[in-house]
This record gives sequence, structure tokens and C-alpha cells, in this order.
Amino acid sequence: MKDESIQRIALRLHEQGLSCRQISNQLTGEASKTTINDWIKRYHNSGKIGLKRPPGAKRTKRTKKLIQRVKKGILQKKTKKSARQLAKSLNVSRTTIRRVIKDDLGLKSYVKRVAPKLTDAQKKKRFSFCTWARKNVTKKLARNVLFSDEKKFDLNGAYNKQNDRIYASSRQEADENGGVHRKTKFPKKVMVWLGACYNGVTRPVIIEEGTVNHEVYIQQILPIALEDGKKLIGDEFTFQQDGATSHTANETQQW
Repeated sequence: MKDESIQRIALRLHEQGLSCRQISNQLTGEASKTTINDWIKRYHNSGKIGLKRPPGAKRTKRTKKLIQRVKKGILQKKTKKSARQLAKSLNVSRTTIRRVIKDDLGLKSYVKRVAPKLTDAQKKKRFSFCTWARKNVTKKLARNVLFSDEKKFDLNGAYNKQNDRIYASSRQEADENGGVHRKTKFPKKVMVWLGACYNGVTRPVIIEEGTVNHEVYIQQILPIALEDGKKLIGDEFTFQQDGATSHTANETQQW
């Protein structure tokens, strides 16, 4: 839908004897030759150009009432429904519901993120630590920190149900082309520890039993952390670990 000022300029140029193509060139892309031709035809038929409504068939499903019902259905917590449930309850297609959500309401779908459930005391403690770290942890100090963590791996491997897709003409063809991710009930697992700092990484420590208690942590991991930390950083460095039970045990802290 073009601005009325553009239409008035086009009409004035037409009255000066310019063709539709010449008018379009004069307007430098503001309106095409076909659009200008339509304006001039409407002017000769009705005496005015008028603003033409957007093209397309009249809406029969995506009405204001439907938009409000969809908005209520997806935003109100007590009555919140999925797009599939809304389509079924409102007797419209899922495509219509998606168009209402995206085009009419301007909303996007986001996956819920998993975050730790913290108490007010924990939030206060974390905020206090972050404030201290921001004021006291300099670039020089950060380069003297050996960061460490453990990660458990199993033979089933990583699998993302949302993103790992197989394209095929049928379910059977998809299954034949790798569409089945098979998992064993009790897969073998290993725990891998690694330290990292500004100057590089330590040797990985692989715990074949898959679990780490304070005895395993003291006997197999901490000696490597100390030895490799000295090689990478020097005799004086800060060793960082999380709050796992094997890390916070009295025996570990004494070591």
C-alpha cells in the first residue's frame, strides 16, 4: 500500500503527459509501472486514485476473535495449551494457528532452559562472590588459575532427539537409513577429569569405574593436578574445583 503523496505525484506527472514507465523512473523505485497504471485507471474510472486494500482473499479463519482466543490460550499460565491442542479445540488447522502466533501476535517459540533452583541465600552468596571477583580478579590473577572438572561418558554416546533427523519417504525407509538410535539399558561408563589454564591443559585422568569418591579424587586426580599445574603455571597457582561431594570432603580439603 503506497503513501498518498506518492500517488499525487504520479497523477501530476501523468497529467503532464508522461508515460507509466517514465513516471516509475521519475519516482526512482517508489512504485512500479504496473502499480502506476492501476492508479491511473482507477482515477479515470472514479475520479480519484484511493488507497487499495492489500491483495488476497478475505480472511475467514484468522479473525480478531480467533487471534484473541489464541493469545489467551498460549499466554495464560492456567489455561496454556500447545499449538496442536489449540488447533483441535478451536477447530482450525495447525497452519492457521502457526500463522496467528507468528504473523498476527509476533511471537516466537523458545525451548525452556534448565537452570539450578536456588534459594535466596544461595543467590545472595553468588552475587556477593561475583561482586568480589569483578573487583579483585585481575587478568594476571586469572592466568594463574587452574580450572578443573569431570565429565561422564558412556557407550550410548550423545543424542539430541530434537536435532538428529533422518529425511525419508516413509518411517521404514528412515529406520533402514539410520533412523533408530539404539541404547543399552546399563551402558559402560568412564569418568574423565581435565584441568585447563591460560597456558594449556593437563593430562586427562580416566576413571574406568565411572564414579569418583574422595579416595579416588585424592589418589588419582589431585597428584596430576598438582604436578601438571606446576609445569603449566609455576609453584604458586590457584586450583579451582566445583562443589562436588568428593571435592568438599574433609579428607580432600586437608590434602
